[in-house]
Amino acid sequence: METKTPITVEAIINAPVEKVWQFWGAPEHITQWTFAASDWHAPYAENDLTTGGKFKTRMEAKDGSFGFDFEGIYSTVKDLELIEYGLEDGRQVKITFEEVDGKTKIVETFDPENQNPAEMQRSGWQSILDNFKKYTEEN
Repeated sequence: METKTPITVEAIINAPVEKVWQFWGAPEHITQWTFAASDWHAPYAENDLTTGGKFKTRMEAKDGSFGFDFEGIYSTVKDLELIEYGLEDGRQVKITFEEVDGKTKIVETFDPENQNPAEMQRSGWQSILDNFKKYTEEN
């Protein structure tokens, strides 16, 4: 099996880590930011943000032309610090949360999939993270 270099995206959120953590993990917030483009949405999310817990978010094009479930199982959850999970296809994701001077730095590293170019994947994940930043700072 081909080994690909993990991809990293990051953002600094102008909010304390407690708020960032809540907005990252609560389903009522997840549905407000988990999409890469404005013509997409996330109509459904469930999330058990605990070690061994499962999550599932439905992402769909607003016109109904395409959609998929983004789901996996948390392997490590350290409140306000770290989330690690495995996706259904075996790819691993690691997210760190670090508060500095009242702002929170999120660094997300994920194993790329094989269908799309790495830069396209990086761009998509960064867009979702940017949506999270905008949503969290505005609410």
